[in-house]
Amino acid sequence: MTRAPRLWETFRTGAGFALLEHARNRLALVLVVGYIPLWLTLEHWFVTPAPSRFLLRATGRTVTVNGNHLTMVSGAINTVTLIVGFMMFMTTFKALAFDRRLALAGYPRTCLLVSKVVAMTVASALIAAYATAVVCWYWDPVRPGLLAVGLFTAAVSYGGIGILLGAFLSSDLAGLFVIIMASLLDTMLQNPMSNTEADKDGLQLLPGYGPTQISVAAGFTDSATSYVHLLLGPAWFLAMWTLGMAAFFVRTRNHLGARGAPRPAV
Repeated sequence: MTRAPRLWETFRTGAGFALLEHARNRLALVLVVGYIPLWLTLEHWFVTPAPSRFLLRATGRTVTVNGNHLTMVSGAINTVTLIVGFMMFMTTFKALAFDRRLALAGYPRTCLLVSKVVAMTVASALIAAYATAVVCWYWDPVRPGLLAVGLFTAAVSYGGIGILLGAFLSSDLAGLFVIIMASLLDTMLQNPMSNTEADKDGLQLLPGYGPTQISVAAGFTDSATSYVHLLLGPAWFLAMWTLGMAAFFVRTRNHLGARGAPRPAV
């Protein structure tokens, strides 16, 4: 067997196991099936439809939108980031010791890491599509396809955060708490319904900023959109994944090295 087919077989096996691990995460499945529609339904019922002004930098103007619908977009971002961040944290946290043994036994570390990213991408796409479908059940976003893409980039950004936390934290409760608080603060600070200063500079540094801009633009406008904001979520993922990957490579490097080699005879 040549090297390329062997690498493909290794990658396919790793991706299959990563997807299976996500499918076996019962809490995450319950959150997807129950939490997303419950949270969005409660927002639909109880949040005022009063007009709200939103600084939409993705289109270069301020828009006035239905406050109820705006909060549903914010809620959809909150749910997908929380769920995907939690899924990737638990996957990384629980599999870290086993992955380390696989790497030290000769399993290609690059294939191992890339397969997890592929599994996360598939899960994020499915969850974003499902959340978009729930939003569309209650009202008609102007560009539902772009809304799904915005939710996907939000999920991906927190997937990277989950990977990083899983590589460094030693408690599953600590990881879950950090992800919940980060997701809530991120979405609340950017929603003018919960933060009257949501147009201040500095919010661009938040991981959900780009996805929020794209999602709001998709929900309420059909004007020209700065699609560079689509890159901000993946950029956060790449930064977090790089740090987590570096930590994994450090922990799985071969410590035997040259120090155990015999000294040459004189």
